[in-house]
Amino acid sequence: MHKRLPRPVKIDADMWVDEAIWGHRLYDEQTPWLCFMEFLNVLQSEFEAGRGFIELEANKLAYSPKSRLYLRNILFNNPQLSLIASRNRHDDKEAWSQWFEIMDKGQAGIVNADFSYLEKRFLKFENFAAVVQFLRETTIEGENNKRWSSQFIFPYGPDCLYEDLKVKEGSYTNDRRFFGRTGELLYLMLTRSGKGDQILPLLNKSVLNQANKFNRLVAALEPNETITSSVFRSGAYLPYLDLPEYQAIADDWLGLLQSNIPNYDAIPHLVNITGLHFIIYSLNRAKALLGENEKLTFVLEIVSQKKTVIRDLSSELYIEHNNLSRRAVEVYIREVVETDLWRQITDITEARDILKKEYDWPKDNKESEVEFASTPDELITKFIAAAIKRHKQHVDKFHGVWSKEIGLSSRRGTKRLRYAPQDMLIKSLVLSVVPKRMEFQDFLEKLYEKYGFIIGDKQAQRLTDSGRADMEAFSDNARRLEQRLSSMGLLRRLSDACAYVENPFGIREDGN
Repeated sequence: MHKRLPRPVKIDADMWVDEAIWGHRLYDEQTPWLCFMEFLNVLQSEFEAGRGFIELEANKLAYSPKSRLYLRNILFNNPQLSLIASRNRHDDKEAWSQWFEIMDKGQAGIVNADFSYLEKRFLKFENFAAVVQFLRETTIEGENNKRWSSQFIFPYGPDCLYEDLKVKEGSYTNDRRFFGRTGELLYLMLTRSGKGDQILPLLNKSVLNQANKFNRLVAALEPNETITSSVFRSGAYLPYLDLPEYQAIADDWLGLLQSNIPNYDAIPHLVNITGLHFIIYSLNRAKALLGENEKLTFVLEIVSQKKTVIRDLSSELYIEHNNLSRRAVEVYIREVVETDLWRQITDITEARDILKKEYDWPKDNKESEVEFASTPDELITKFIAAAIKRHKQHVDKFHGVWSKEIGLSSRRGTKRLRYAPQDMLIKSLVLSVVPKRMEFQDFLEKLYEKYGFIIGDKQAQRLTDSGRADMEAFSDNARRLEQRLSSMGLLRRLSDACAYVENPFGIREDGN
C-alpha cells in the first residue's frame, strides 16, 4: 500500500472519507469533457505563473482561472442577436444600437458593462453575428440544458478558457457543480507523472497557443483589458505522490500528442482516454484498500446480434466494479477500529474525539448525526451509514456515469449494462496504443496489458480454464472486433493468418 499524504488543515467536506481514498474529488456530474476543460484552466493559470506542471509542495495547488464574462454574455446570454441581425441587414448603425440597448439591460455579472469596442472590431454587424454563431456551434456537449454561465466553447486557445460560475446581476461566484475539482486531480496526476515537461510543449501548439487564428477570433469578442479574478482556487488533494496510474495516463497523452493527428482532432481522444484512466484509477484505489491484488480486468463484449456468455460475464463484472467503491468506504472507516488507540477507548466521548481527528466527523453543526449512539461500536455503525449515504450521492455513481460518457459501457441489445465499447472509444484506443501498425493479436494483448481488457481467447484464459466460458466464444468476440476495425478503416488483412491494426496518424518508421 502506498503511503497516503496528510489531509489538508482546512477541509471543504462533510467528512474526510471519499477524499482520503480517491482525492478531492471524483465527481459524477463533471463529465470527462468538463474535467478536461477544468484541467486546462488550471494549466493555463499555472503556465502563466511559470509553474506549468511543477508542484513545489504536495497538495498546495492555488491557481486563478479567468471569468471572461464579456465573452460569455455575448455567446450564451444574447438570445436576440440573430433576430437583430436579420432585421437590420442593411443598417449596421441601427443593428448595433438595438443590440447595445438590449445587452445593457440583459447582461449579468459585469459592473458598468460597455460593449462598444465590438463595433470598432467588426466591419459589419452581420460579421459579428456570424462569428458568434460559429462559436456557439462549438459548444462542448452542445445539446444540454445547463445555464448560460455553465456553457463552454471548444478550447481553441487560452482565450477560450474560463471557469464555471454562478452569475447574478452585478456579481458572480465560482461553482463546483460542473467544475467539481476532477480537473484539478488530472492536473496533479500529470504533474506527478514526471512527464509534464514533455507534455507542456505539445499543448503549447494548440490549447495554449494564443496566436492561432481561432483563438484570435475568440479574443476579438473580449475587451482589451480582460477582467481577471484575484481569487485563487485552492484545496485540491490527491492522496499519493506516485502511482503507476499517473505514468499510464501521461504515456497515453504523449502517444496522442506526439502522433501526426491534427492538434485539435486529438482533443476528443484525449478526453476519452482520460476518462478511461480515471475509471481504472478509481477502481484500483478501491481494490488496493480491499486488499485485492489481482490485476483489474474488464470483459469487453464486441456487440453481436445474439446473446453470448461474454455478455453475461461482462455484465457481472460491471456490477462487481460498481460495488467496489462502497465496500472500500466501509473498509477504510473500519481501519480505525483495528488500531491500539481505539482499543484503549473507555467511553463514547473519546470515540467521538478520535473520529473527529481521523475523519473530521461529525461536524460541530451536525452533532445530531450521532444521537442515540451509546457505545463506540454503535458510533462506528452510524458513521459508516452516514459515509455510505454521502458516498452514494456522487463517487458511487462515478464508474457508471463515466463508463457511459466515454463509450465503454452500453445497454445495447439488453436491459443490463455491461462493457461494450463504442466506435469512438475503439478509435481512441487504436490511436493511443498503435504507433503505426500492429499485428491484431499483439493489439489485443496490448489492450490487456495496458487497460486489463479481455477480448480474445488468450486474454480470457483464466476464465476459460475455470469453466466460466469457452475459448470459441472469445475467439468469435475477437473476430467481431476485427470486423469492426476493418469497417472503420483501422485494420488491414494481408492473408488468412495475418491482420494488422493501423493508426492512420501514427509516427512513421522514419520518425515523422
